[in-house]
Amino acid sequence: MRAVDLIRKKRDSGEHTREEIDFLISNYTQGVIPDYQMASWLMASWLRGLSHAETAALTEAMLHSGEVLDFSSIPGKKVDKHSTGGVGDNASLILAPIVAAGGLTVPMISGRGLGHTGGTLDKLESIPGFNVNLSLDKFRSVLRECGMGLIGQTAEIAPADKKIYALRDATGTVENVGLICASIMSKKLAEGIDVLVLDVKTGSGAFLKDPAVSRFLAALMVDTGERSGTRTAALLTSMDQPLGRFAGNWVEIWESVELLGNRRHPLSEDARELSLVLAGWMIYLGDKAGSAEEGRDLAEARLTDGSGLRIFRQIVEAQGGDVRVLDDPGGFHTPKFRREFLAGRSGYLNRVDCEQVGWAVQRLGAGREHAFDAVAAHAGLEMHVKLGGRVEAGQPMCTMFTDEEARFAEPEQLLSAALTIGDEPETAPALIGEVITREESAGILRNHFQESPLHP
Repeated sequence: MRAVDLIRKKRDSGEHTREEIDFLISNYTQGVIPDYQMASWLMASWLRGLSHAETAALTEAMLHSGEVLDFSSIPGKKVDKHSTGGVGDNASLILAPIVAAGGLTVPMISGRGLGHTGGTLDKLESIPGFNVNLSLDKFRSVLRECGMGLIGQTAEIAPADKKIYALRDATGTVENVGLICASIMSKKLAEGIDVLVLDVKTGSGAFLKDPAVSRFLAALMVDTGERSGTRTAALLTSMDQPLGRFAGNWVEIWESVELLGNRRHPLSEDARELSLVLAGWMIYLGDKAGSAEEGRDLAEARLTDGSGLRIFRQIVEAQGGDVRVLDDPGGFHTPKFRREFLAGRSGYLNRVDCEQVGWAVQRLGAGREHAFDAVAAHAGLEMHVKLGGRVEAGQPMCTMFTDEEARFAEPEQLLSAALTIGDEPETAPALIGEVITREESAGILRNHFQESPLHP
């Protein structure tokens, strides 16, 4: 086989065999196929789409490009959660310690910012000293000690995805159902987990803007997980405005600590509720509750009794972080420059282009333009109004944070276009929509692939 022939085949809407997928992934992982050829194949796949069989083959090839972890020596069910990417989306930081406090083990392997969305690893590294690059032996030790761990992909875990993930971000090939499914599921299944709960975003801030496509992705990932023997469920959740009060790196740690410490803020209520519902599904599928609703109640109990915050502090210390900054997270927030973005007229915030808000956060320094750029810990923004909220002319709608004053200009332009004020309030979309389990996924996929064997 030759890479150029497979690029042409996909360019011309051909369907790859499993052997062809294996050839591409193994040779790219080993450095035989260069970045420019893999980038070309990714763009062809983005444009022409991947079939159900190709997506399954790609997921397996990426999964088995490295080690599949074995946590059988640690008692109890191993559970994890994954989000398809959002703005102000710190749910993982809130729910992981809560679920661990509920008696389950959470081996969470997370990613960095991708496109306009934030990354859990970037947020964690805003805690001074926090080490996301643990060896697997150290990771197992932390899991036994704390019931959870938060790391990035090691060289052993789905190395093909680690290389392709960075390449997709830099080549505009992120928003593809098959590529997203293979990326997420290869590294999640490599964790050797028993349960996976997926937070699949919909709306203006999601990678996939069409709700039907988000629903299809959710079903595809649930099917992939269940076929591997991992109990899997997906929740379709709204990303039509930033989740919670903050978007950035340290500011989302700040908000997580506040919520775990039972310090509630009206603009953080959606982040709190989503975290509890997702945690409830993890607890339920992990056999610690009789239903998802009962699981949510148990999660809230572990939040309000302080168990979640105790474990969060424990994990920060276990992974080398300076736990003292958690005592006053607001005081530790030290951007060099702040600027308020003011409402141009009175009325109601009736539309948010959440993707553009995400790009504003990225341009302030919280995200990266190139695959291995550093990010600024204290860059980001604080929202002062939610969808449907009343604003007066000259009132701050959000506050921007950056370490470089020259960075304000582009985010201001982006926010001007992203935040629309109208005369009448609009009702915000429901935070949580459909829940897709293995029963629903089969019918969704059957109907979809009958209509479109290949889907971009």
